[in-house]
Amino acid sequence: MTPSLEADLALVRRIEAVPTILGVVCQTTGMGFAAITRVTEDRWLACAVRDQIAFGLGPGSELQVETTICNTIRESRRPVVIDHVAQDAAYRDHPTPAIYGFQSYISTPIILADGTFFGTLCAIDPRPARLNRPEIVGMFTLFAELIAFHLNALKKIDTTEARLAAERETAVLREQFVAVLAHDLRNPLAAIDAGTRLISKTPINEKAAGLLVHMHRSVGRMMALIDNVLDFAGGRLGGGMALTINTAEPLEPMLEQVLSELRTAWPERRIEARFTLNEPVACDRVRIGQLFSNLLGNAMAHGAEDQTVRVRATADGGSFELSVANGGEPIDEAARQRLFQPFFRGEVRSGQQGLGLGLYIASEIARAHGGTLDVTSTREETRFTARIPTKALPAT
Repeated sequence: MTPSLEADLALVRRIEAVPTILGVVCQTTGMGFAAITRVTEDRWLACAVRDQIAFGLGPGSELQVETTICNTIRESRRPVVIDHVAQDAAYRDHPTPAIYGFQSYISTPIILADGTFFGTLCAIDPRPARLNRPEIVGMFTLFAELIAFHLNALKKIDTTEARLAAERETAVLREQFVAVLAHDLRNPLAAIDAGTRLISKTPINEKAAGLLVHMHRSVGRMMALIDNVLDFAGGRLGGGMALTINTAEPLEPMLEQVLSELRTAWPERRIEARFTLNEPVACDRVRIGQLFSNLLGNAMAHGAEDQTVRVRATADGGSFELSVANGGEPIDEAARQRLFQPFFRGEVRSGQQGLGLGLYIASEIARAHGGTLDVTSTREETRFTARIPTKALPAT
């Protein structure tokens, strides 16, 4: 049996109504054998069978197609109904009834939605039967259409699932490629960063010093982008947001480190920070530092350059709260609704750059800690606020 015929046989087997249809056909007509067949130019295959007369065929059985009346139906696409072969002018001398020993026969074509001839719904019996009646022919026609409907639906489902599987595989490969690329970019960037730091410690003129500041800022932005891409790809590939909860070390030194790095990268900007951590925070310190860096970097990139960026961090009453506020044009409501979606950049400021992953990663870090990241934006200020429980475990 060819793979295509095996697939067609499997499709018919998946139609739950088939046994009922064949049972109703035999009961209504009084005939002992009913089948759903797959008929091609050179093959006749029984896909489903109800045999009460020991005809000898089962699902998967084949007949020589040229010896069947179904081959005639394939060519004409019209039903054939025989009440009594011996009295039928068209078929009394036909070789098929003699070969298979039947006197009554009815067969209706099964036509798929695209016009393809699939096969037949047929029944035979060695005894004559009153078949050529509107109710019998109508029943066979209806059942043939019902079978075709199910076959069409199953083919569409299989095609859709195959397409989705291929798209998922392509997406996984794409994200794996991005993750590997981002990972491999770390080493050359680290070398550039180390080089700029060494050069900054040697006597250089003011113009060169300014260039080093810009280079250091660019390297920092690229490293942050790589971190975000790796986190995004890792989450998409099923790794989730990995956390290492630390309850022993204080969080404030990490916040101070991020603050120092951003002040170095943006020496012309004013940052006012106040940290009041009255209780320990059970968290992943590195991830919280990443969240803070993304929020502060976002404020630097999109806030008004002539206004102070205000940072507040508190830990009290079982809650850690970190907020970053900047002046500038408010974010409109439509953009606020999508700020924490991956790759969304909106139109907050003209000329803005980046992948649109920073705020998404920050929100995922807050969520992984069992917390939230929210934004409010007015003409006075735009404020991002992360809140997490001080004793929370990572969300599952």
